Amino acid sequence: MHRYTILIVDDDRLLQKALNNILRERYDPVIAGSGEEALRLLDKQTVDLALLDVRLPGIDGVETLRRIKAAHKDLLVIMMTAYEDVQTVIASMKLGAHDYLVKPLEMEMFELIVAKALETLQLKKEVEALRQGYRRRFDREQIVGESPAVKQVFEFAAKVAKGDDTTVLIEGESGVGKEVVARMIHHCSSRFDKPFVGINCGAISKELLESELFGYDRGAFTGGLQEGKKGKIEMADGGALLLDEISELHPAAQVKLLRFLEEREFYPVGGARKKKVDVRIIAATNRSLEAQVRAGGFREDLFYRLNVARVIVPPLSQRSADILPLTLLFLDKFNHKFGKRFRRISDEARDMLLSHPWRGNIRELKNAVERVVLMEDNDCLEAEHLAFLGPGRQTARPSEPMQLRIPPGGLNLDQLTRDLIVQALELSGGNRTKASKLLGISRPTLIYRIEKHRIVV
Repeated sequence: MHRYTILIVDDDRLLQKALNNILRERYDPVIAGSGEEALRLLDKQTVDLALLDVRLPGIDGVETLRRIKAAHKDLLVIMMTAYEDVQTVIASMKLGAHDYLVKPLEMEMFELIVAKALETLQLKKEVEALRQGYRRRFDREQIVGESPAVKQVFEFAAKVAKGDDTTVLIEGESGVGKEVVARMIHHCSSRFDKPFVGINCGAISKELLESELFGYDRGAFTGGLQEGKKGKIEMADGGALLLDEISELHPAAQVKLLRFLEEREFYPVGGARKKKVDVRIIAATNRSLEAQVRAGGFREDLFYRLNVARVIVPPLSQRSADILPLTLLFLDKFNHKFGKRFRRISDEARDMLLSHPWRGNIRELKNAVERVVLMEDNDCLEAEHLAFLGPGRQTARPSEPMQLRIPPGGLNLDQLTRDLIVQALELSGGNRTKASKLLGISRPTLIYRIEKHRIVV
């Protein structure tokens, strides 16, 4: 069984000895006589709980607490103080102290507060272990992102996740990973162990959508289940509900959803009794809701209710740095599925992947990789494997073809490529977009070759 390590920070040697004798039967106590000594010890040793006196030689207990929390934010700290310093301790609670004890210490109260603090610590560890377990089950493809644009999305989503009741609106083209971001928000929140329920508002007829969302009572309509049915909102109680393609929600359901967002209560279809649930609403759309509001197809008041925190997921065409990492990830995934052994991507295939427009975004890339791994047997993804993609982006070509002859002594193609890129960058003043047009290649391909040839721009 794990024995907790408890740090005693006090300059009173008699109290040090007394606390050490009390704690050592069940725990592993360590002692520091000053704040400076405690900070040095914490840098070298793992501690579960600190008992910190307010009055210390050198830096005082409050400043020690501030420094402890800056370097070890998860460490539980119990302040110890004389009666007249209680206000100082209350101030220290705002800095992150877990609890406090008043001197002279009553041993029964001391043992109780220490035990409760360690129970809190154990609960935190169990919750974090549970959270990590959920994250391990969370498909890795959902958090792949090397481009600055998608990293910003993930950072913002992680902040949004902390507001467990905050309604979120996710916008982006089809296939960019809006559901991925929604699941990330859910898994990073305190609701992570509760249901995540999704409904595609565009895939269900307008007649059935309301009953799918809010459920229905027995006998509500012909053809319904005799015992009635729970709606998606009730199924997501305690967790999160993803309303995908929210722009397709018909007006009657919009009214009812708005009322639910305001009251957190609803009536099932055909029901006379209100139901109350605790659900976080995450809406997603591949169309601009603002434009829908202006066109009269979406309620303005509902839009403002949904648009508390808006996340815009950029298309893959604006995330070229993610294309190759995602390709490798999908190769690995489908290798396991189909028993194949793709491990590498040829330079020509890289160029094709980087220059393809990917109008279907990540979904299109995933499907393309699945097709290649299913149909081909190789350890390297080659350009011919991707021929079905067709031509990539149209790029500008020189008006007159350049006449180039290979000299009798041969040439170094890599060096020639490097020299041409350098010339193009010089002619364009370092503008990569202009340089890519001069070379007749896409900007992502140019960036890849700049990195490959280690060209300093």
